[in-house]
Parts: sequence; C-alpha cells; structure tokens
Amino acid sequence: MTMSRYDYRRILDTIPQKRFLVIGDLYLDRYIFGEPTRISREAPVLVLEERIIEHRPGGGAAPGLALAALGAQVEQLGIVGDDPEGALLRQLLTERGVETSGILIDPSRPTTLKTRVVAIGAYNVLPQQLVRVDRQVRHPLDDHLEAQLVDLTEERATTVDAIVLSDYQSGALTPRVIAAALASGKLTAVDSQGRLDAFCGATVVKCNRAEAERFLGRSLASPAERATELPALWRALQCHVLVVTLGGEGAALVTAAGYWEFPPPTVRAVFDVTGAGDTVLAVLAAALAVGADPVAALTLAQLAASIVIGKFGNAQAHREELQATLDTYVPFTDQ
Repeated sequence: MTMSRYDYRRILDTIPQKRFLVIGDLYLDRYIFGEPTRISREAPVLVLEERIIEHRPGGGAAPGLALAALGAQVEQLGIVGDDPEGALLRQLLTERGVETSGILIDPSRPTTLKTRVVAIGAYNVLPQQLVRVDRQVRHPLDDHLEAQLVDLTEERATTVDAIVLSDYQSGALTPRVIAAALASGKLTAVDSQGRLDAFCGATVVKCNRAEAERFLGRSLASPAERATELPALWRALQCHVLVVTLGGEGAALVTAAGYWEFPPPTVRAVFDVTGAGDTVLAVLAAALAVGADPVAALTLAQLAASIVIGKFGNAQAHREELQATLDTYVPFTDQ
C-alpha cells in the first residue's frame, strides 16, 4: 500500500514527542580549510594558506545530531578524553540540543580527533579533501569506566523510547554495555562496522553491503544473491528489521514479512557521503519509534540520506528539509 504525503508528515510531526538514548564512540571532526597558493619546494604537494578551522561532532555522536535535527529529544552516552577536544565536543553537542551529562571522561586516552585538510577557493569550485589524519586510541575501557557506562545505560534506558548504538570500534560499546542496552526492553537500533554478531537480538540492525559480505563470506553483488543470502543474515542476527545499504543501488530490507530492495529515492549529485549511514540509522530508529512500518521508515531514512550526501562533511538532514523533499519525491495517494 502506498502511503500518502500526510502519513509521512504525521511520522515527522510525531518524532519530537520521543526521547532517544544514543551510545557510541565519540569523535571530534576538525576541518582545516585552506586556499591553494603554490607547489611546495620541499615536496610535490600543494601549499594551502589557512582560511578557517571548523569543528563538528562525529562518529557515534552523528546519530544523535541526526535525531536532534528532526526535533527529537536526545541523550548521548560515550567517552571523551580529559582535554580541550573533549570539552569542545560536549559543548558542540549541547549547542545542538543534545543532552551530554552521560558523557564520561577517560584521563587515560585522548578524545578521538579526525583532522581533514580541505582545499577551497582558487581553482576549486567545491571543497576538496586532500588528507585526513586520525588521533585515536582503541584500547578497551577500564573496568571502572565500563561499570559507569553500564549503570548509565540501565538508568537512562528507563526514560527513553528507543536506544541507538553506534559502533566505530573504539572501545565504548563493550559486551556489557551492549548487553545492558539489549536487555532494556526498548527498541534498539544498531550500526556496527563489522561486529554484527555482537548485536544479536537487537530490534534493528543496519550495515552496508561490504560488512554483510564479510560476515556471510559470500558475494552480494546481484539482486538474486541478496534475496537468498540476506534473509539468512536476518535469521542469524535474530533481529526484527535488517537494513543493508547498497550504495548507488539503494538499500535492502528484511523483516518477518519478507524481503525488499529499494532504489535510491531520487537522483542527486553526491557531494560527500560522510554521515549518510548515521542518518539512515537515526531516521530508521525515529520512524519505528513512532509506529511507522519498516517500509515507511526506510523510505524516510533514504530520503534523509539523499539530503545529507548533497552537503559537505558530517552534516544532518533537518526536519524542514525532509518535509520539503517529501513534497517532490515520495509517491503518495490522496486520502
């Protein structure tokens, strides 16, 4: 059954009434924008004259920002270092309406920082990323911090409608933290970069095709292969909803009702795919939390991702943008 424009708007209008707990590996994204001026005498590389430095929350903070951009109430759990970058990350999240009292400080590790050097101006019509430098420590949490994060997960889970787990494999989502989230009885939506079996029993599992292929040990290049193998993955993960993003081919959906593939909802110029997966996860969780069926939830998620890939860097699709996109791209029937 084709949903009407009104139905999708009703989903969006209901999201601000819901509260979400986001748990994940927190990053700070730093963008150094510079204008190319010459080739260096020291090496065959561009010399950029710095114009501006910008910071944005990234990693496991991105789904929370995506939910806040839809008007939802969001609490963030995670770990940062005892450093200026950690303080700035908390400040940026607070400024965007995300509750940060559940972010813990680990003096033994620095805040994960991803620095991107981007050329702008001169001959660059659009910003062009030249290099990225990561400062990251992946060692496990100490027992005390892990216990605190477990306690916070159990405590905050009682006051929210859904939990979003964003795993960038930097140590925050330990087996005990994951177990606490899954045992909460709340809708749980997961995006894991390769550790799919660690999240068996989640309500929603979202991954990309490469991650699904690694887990299954089989190719998912053709629709026929996906139609056979992805229901098997859904059964193995014991989830209610499995979404596998397929890049330019759209996304696949598996539920107890069957298997579907959805092409990209619209043709847009792809500017930057950063944040698209986090947006899909967040919108899926938000739509399902307000009672949307999985098909409608994935439709909205794809639409939101199509907005994000048209922006530079770790960006979000705001509620007003998604409403405007619905007017143009979502098939509807008058009711």
